[in-house]
Amino acid sequence: MTEADSGTRFLDRLSVLVVEDEAIISFLIEDMLTELGASDVRHAGTLAAAMAQIDARPPDIAVLDVNLGGERVYPVAERLAAAGIRFVFTTGYGKSGMDPRWSARTVVQKPFNLETMSAALKNVLDTTA
Repeated sequence: MTEADSGTRFLDRLSVLVVEDEAIISFLIEDMLTELGASDVRHAGTLAAAMAQIDARPPDIAVLDVNLGGERVYPVAERLAAAGIRFVFTTGYGKSGMDPRWSARTVVQKPFNLETMSAALKNVLDTTA
């Protein structure tokens, strides 16, 4: 890894849980997280699958799609927050589509690119670590 890489690969050795119900978006996020240095990216497409992943092996950080096929991801956010696990939300509606209780959290509006996701994750890691 070069010195320049260390700035872009800030997720080095972190495990990430991606909670997203659209497989193509989930794999797009995985590609971004891998490029940012994540060593372990796991996927969950439903609330139940996300809860099972957290119970089996809590991640270091998570990326949560707000709307999972009509279900809100907030129970997963509550579980992560209670465990002190950092996360960002993704949504096509931006902060205006968030439950007010969670609107202060970092939100990445879809569609997003690597730079946007990177900035959001850095913000979460810097402000809640």
